[in-house]
Amino acid sequence: MATDPKAAVNPAPKPSNFLRGIIERDLESGAYAARHFGGTPGDAAHHQAGPADPARIRTRFPPEPNGYLHVGHAKSICLNFGLAQDFGGVCHLRFDDTNPEKEEQEFVDAIQEAVTWLGFDWNAGGTSHLYYASHYFDFMYRAAEALVEAGLAYVDEQSAEDMRARRGDFNTPGTDSPYRSRTPAENLARLREMKAGGLPDGGAVLRAKIDMAAANINLRDPTLYRIKRATHHNTGDRWCIYPMYTYAHPIEDALENITHSICTLEFEDQRPFYDWLLESLADLGLLARPLPKQYEFGRLNLSYVVTSKRKLRELVMEGIVEGWDDPRMPTLFGMRRRGYTPASIRAMADGSGASKTNIWLDYGVLDGCLRSDLEGQAPRAMAVLDPVKLVLTNWAEVFGSDGFIEACQAPAHPHLPELGLRHFGLGREVWIERDDYADVPAKGFFRLFPGNKVRLKYGMVVECTGCEKDAAGALTAVLARVVPDTKSGTPGADAVKVKGTITWVGVADAVPASVVLYDRLFTEAQPEAGGRDFREVLNPQSKRAVTAWLEPALAGVPAESRYQFERHGYFVADRKDHRAEAPVFNRITTLRDSWAA
Repeated sequence: MATDPKAAVNPAPKPSNFLRGIIERDLESGAYAARHFGGTPGDAAHHQAGPADPARIRTRFPPEPNGYLHVGHAKSICLNFGLAQDFGGVCHLRFDDTNPEKEEQEFVDAIQEAVTWLGFDWNAGGTSHLYYASHYFDFMYRAAEALVEAGLAYVDEQSAEDMRARRGDFNTPGTDSPYRSRTPAENLARLREMKAGGLPDGGAVLRAKIDMAAANINLRDPTLYRIKRATHHNTGDRWCIYPMYTYAHPIEDALENITHSICTLEFEDQRPFYDWLLESLADLGLLARPLPKQYEFGRLNLSYVVTSKRKLRELVMEGIVEGWDDPRMPTLFGMRRRGYTPASIRAMADGSGASKTNIWLDYGVLDGCLRSDLEGQAPRAMAVLDPVKLVLTNWAEVFGSDGFIEACQAPAHPHLPELGLRHFGLGREVWIERDDYADVPAKGFFRLFPGNKVRLKYGMVVECTGCEKDAAGALTAVLARVVPDTKSGTPGADAVKVKGTITWVGVADAVPASVVLYDRLFTEAQPEAGGRDFREVLNPQSKRAVTAWLEPALAGVPAESRYQFERHGYFVADRKDHRAEAPVFNRITTLRDSWAA
């Protein structure tokens, strides 16, 4: 794993959880101390011929390359890579590419990029631990023949409907397939016909022979292989039979010498089959002991998002969002483009712990982690998002010329002097926020209204004298007089006391920019609650673009540069559309949680 001492939002020791407890006990007991590792994935003979495994533990992150990773995957990534790092182990990145119809190289590439962006890698000791399930297809088939020959698997040629009917339910035991009593020789011949393409798609499956009356339905002779003529992104048309995920996954873990196979709770009922399969193949001499063990943790669900791959695809295909990297999407690509930092996502995932129950985390927790990360590092800048001109009518009287520009400066960050100063000019005309003016102020309003004085931040005190409006009554300009000798940082600056300070950008050196004000995509914390169609609660204000004026320090900054726009929140130069000559900034989050009850 790549490490950066400045990357963690909170460098304190990570809190304990049941997974850490399991690993600590295993290490203390020496449960995996006798393991050997052949340097690459392999069978029992391969590993036994190798030296002692240099990794104290091995974990893996095993996505299927059929879509883009989302915030829910971040939890698994951080757990698997983080535990390996913390306990002197290695985490593998493995693509579970056993379903050729849904998998594409595009997703393989995107997943690698997302994991790397989060701050992790799969290299250890000069070796890349990037693997594909499809690389093990030969061994998986070899294992299937071994199970058949041992009488532990058989070819079933029932229809899918008949198999389903015979499976039973939670209250009714299943009944044996009429093909279950075939001899190993008959099953082996038929399996080889399947592999050779002698049977049509759906014409037969290979099933484990376990117990059709088992209380756990997953042990009622689960399917191991199915026939599917489809081109695979990695193996092309070499295979017309493909292993089922529940068969492939435990084998992949064992071949890679995984010690702790950490997955989400929906796989808990599959654990007995996981153990049965690995024990059977170890008894047959194909896999080395000690075998991997599976452990399940609760999913992380984030409020105000949906993470179903199907529903995310619908958002994209129906044009509700503008692609998989739309900054409102919970995909890691979308979150990156929105401006969330890897450290903030890791902090959210680590802070949610690991338990045996699924959890809902409020979206505000993620924004809080982002603010904690950026508060101590994001440079400051002034920006006006809803601009109206403030005209200082006595400027020439005070400075001798309407064209005079008073040089002003401010720290790039109030607590990081090493970031230096930013410079900007105050002139006769400046841009201010439209809501900084009121004809008649509400109680507690200390900004611009006729007769009131305010400070232009880092600049001078001005006294409002009125405004100008168009024929429709819309505000077109605010008028004020500059108060001489009140520039911030000069001896007379405090001579005039004011209750209000406003941000501004000088018209003379302002940088025009497109600023996109992103917000949550849904108005309800659980968009699908009660079976509701998530489209019913789409937030119409989830994206709003404005033309803004920025201070000159932001001219020419590179994409993905993050700033705190004073008063407004945290913003990032869009990684896709931002150009030095045409800046585009996205709002990541506000300075405070505007959704808090």
